[in-house]
Amino acid sequence: MKRQLEGRTALVTGGGQGVGQGIARAFASAGADVVIAQRRLDEAEREAAYLRDTFGVRAFAQGVDVTNAAAVDAMVARAVEQLGRLDILVNNAGGSFPKRLENHSDADMAGSLDVNYWSAFRAMRAAFPVMKAQKYGRIINLGSLNGVNAHMFTVAYNASKEAIRALTRTAAVEWGPYGITCNVICPSALSPQAKDYFDANPEMANAILSQVPVGRFGDATQDVGPVALFLASEGSSYMTGNTLYVDGGGHINGVAWRPEVED
Repeated sequence: MKRQLEGRTALVTGGGQGVGQGIARAFASAGADVVIAQRRLDEAEREAAYLRDTFGVRAFAQGVDVTNAAAVDAMVARAVEQLGRLDILVNNAGGSFPKRLENHSDADMAGSLDVNYWSAFRAMRAAFPVMKAQKYGRIINLGSLNGVNAHMFTVAYNASKEAIRALTRTAAVEWGPYGITCNVICPSALSPQAKDYFDANPEMANAILSQVPVGRFGDATQDVGPVALFLASEGSSYMTGNTLYVDGGGHINGVAWRPEVED
């Protein structure tokens, strides 16, 4: 049986670990050639080697600072050069830090927008001419339940991730006639950092799990990857502008959590 993404190509930012890694592995397992782009080049190179060795696809690594506009443009151009085309763009790179709203500086807010919003916007803008010429494209942006549920003490992250959802819906409307779909995944999956955090804060982990209907944390490869694979496939061609909550049902009533922050 032909693999679902045989002959397709993908660029995944922040694909060396966590959710991005789960998505990249799902794509490669389905036959896609993949570029892993992120700040830590050694991590990207390890993951690219894993994809080549495990799935027999072409896989490349790029070291890139997604907060640098010129670097994002160059990232997309190089990915097209490496892959020959660009069918799938996953904007997964991002970051957050806890701080009370009133203690956020202008620089805090701007920095969060740089890494979580502007990086995705610029990558989409750079990829658009390629996808338009191909008359085919799949854009998957990573949102966050932090923004959807207005979690406390992460206002910069929340705002930037909600901006991503508005960006994605607008692109879905404007770019749909060119065969480009744009969707958002709001995941709940244990990244290495999240696992470390919850290991150090077991009471918070238990409190969160008590609010998740399926009663467990998500896994990037087993839970998030297959959903991204669907959005990247031919089967999602009539689905655009949507937000998919891959969170074990946690979004239904909202999962409340509040990290420790300084007053």
